Parts: sequence; C-alpha cells; structure tokens
Amino acid sequence: MFTLGIDTSNYATSLAVYDATAKEVVCDKKRFLPVKPGQLGLRQSDALFHHTVALPELLSELASEVDLSKIAAVGVSARPRPINGSYMPCFLAGINLAVAFGTAKNIPVLKSSHQQGHIAAALLATKQEAFFHEPCLVFHVSGGTTDLLLCNGYKEITCVGTSNDLYAGQAVDRIGVKLGFQFPAGPTVSEFAAKCSEPMKPKVSISGTNCNLSGLENQCIRLLEQGKSAEYVCRYCLLYIAETAIKMIKIAQVQHPNLPIVFAGGVMSSDIIRQYVTQKLSNVYFAPAKFSSDNAIGIARIAAEEAFNG
Repeated sequence: MFTLGIDTSNYATSLAVYDATAKEVVCDKKRFLPVKPGQLGLRQSDALFHHTVALPELLSELASEVDLSKIAAVGVSARPRPINGSYMPCFLAGINLAVAFGTAKNIPVLKSSHQQGHIAAALLATKQEAFFHEPCLVFHVSGGTTDLLLCNGYKEITCVGTSNDLYAGQAVDRIGVKLGFQFPAGPTVSEFAAKCSEPMKPKVSISGTNCNLSGLENQCIRLLEQGKSAEYVCRYCLLYIAETAIKMIKIAQVQHPNLPIVFAGGVMSSDIIRQYVTQKLSNVYFAPAKFSSDNAIGIARIAAEEAFNG
C-alpha cells in the first residue's frame, strides 16, 4: 500500500514514498534547483531542465532505500493551484516521470496541485486525521502564495484572503538577496533573525482579509539606510509577516469561528513566526520544516487517499 509522490516546483525537485497502511512517510528526497548568486529565481526553461536532470538521480536514490515494486499508485503535482488557468512549465517534468512510471507498472497516476500538496503535508504533520475531512483554516505562505484558505481537507478549497501585491516569500527573498544571502533566502533570514532580540512593532497593511506586502520591502530598505543591522532587519521582516497573518486570521474568524488554523508553506517553517503567532492565537498548528517547505510528501498522501479511499 505504498504511493509515490512527485513534485517539481519552481525551486525544488522532490520525491516521497508514503505507506497508506501505516499512515507514515517511508522516505523522501529533495534537491533545490541551482540559482546563481544575486539572482531572484530561475526562468521556467531553466527550472524544467534542472528538474529533468534531477528526477532520475533522485529516483535512483529512492530506489536504494525503498522497494519501488511495492508502489501501487503515483501522485504528481500538475499545476500550481487547483484553479482554472493555473499552469507552470516546470511541472511537466514531474508529470512525464509520473506517467512513465505509472504506465510501466500499470498503476494509477493521480494528478493534484502544488498548493494541495502543501496543504496535505501540513495536515499530515498535525497528526490530526480528522483535518483531512473537516473544515479548517489553512494559511499557505510561500514564494508564490500568501493565501488564507478555508479548506475541507485538500479537495474543497476557498480563498478567503490573499496578498494584493507581493507574496511573503518573494519579500523574504528580495530582502535576503539585498543583504547578500543566497536564493532562496528564507533559511538564512531566519538564522539571522534569531540573533536579534530587540523589541519591535511592525506596521502592517491590511484591507479586510487581504494584505499588502510591497510596503514590507520598502520598510526594510529604509531600516538598512538608517543603519539597522542585518539581524534586526531579518527579524522585522519575519515579524511583519507574522503580524499580517494574525490580523488576517482574526478578521476571517468573524465569519469562520472556532476552526483550527494550520500553517503551510516554506515561510511558515520559521521558528520566529511560529513563536510570535502561538503567543497571540490559539488552536494553531505549525508543520516542521520537512513538511512546510516544497516537498512531495503531501502529493504522496493525496495519492493514497485517492487510490485507496476513493
């Protein structure tokens, strides 16, 4: 009862094997795409090339640790979000491997989206099986999303709040690269932020359950111009995102009270954000970094649900 998950996002190639019987991750492999110093990402053609190179190598590594003959279904992220028109060429690499593997073994190939994979991985990390079948609020924050979602499992997803301009992950990466950090800059920004303990109160911009994050980049640039340390600026950046999330959630809770709140996406793996949010909100769940950053774990979990539970 094993499933293979495949995810080829814009920044990472990842594979995972999930045991549907034991309801646990058997093995996962991930490789970040190479980005030259000073750059803020990759062209889609370059990302597709790097995924195409990495996938056979990662599959070979996976096969050295797991008996792939036990795979009964393949899951793959085929697009960024589960909405009409959502498309990125980099997901073609994963689709091609999934179809080839599934056809060769005569097993189902189950397509979902990158966002659903993030949601499923975060829900799995909570160890609350009921969350796959009951409503909850999911805050998905990454390089391409700052979405507050009303979810009924991973299938029924309604966006109740988002960013009107810059995504949180984009802001973190821009500020990090400005400070000379390697892209993606999130881990280094978190590392520097942890070295600062100065009190600060970020000035965030909220309009209902939507937010504006372009001001975050401008504020951080001004702080640097004022002589603030890199550690201070990194902490301010993460607390700005945390405070923004809190305000958006509190407004959404008026219409959707008493629901658990699950945080997903790479930005939400920050200990700074987790500590800040958990001091001000209750009934919240943060996934460990393994389940927060881009990964194929959620995709493998979705494949198990679709293949074995209908």
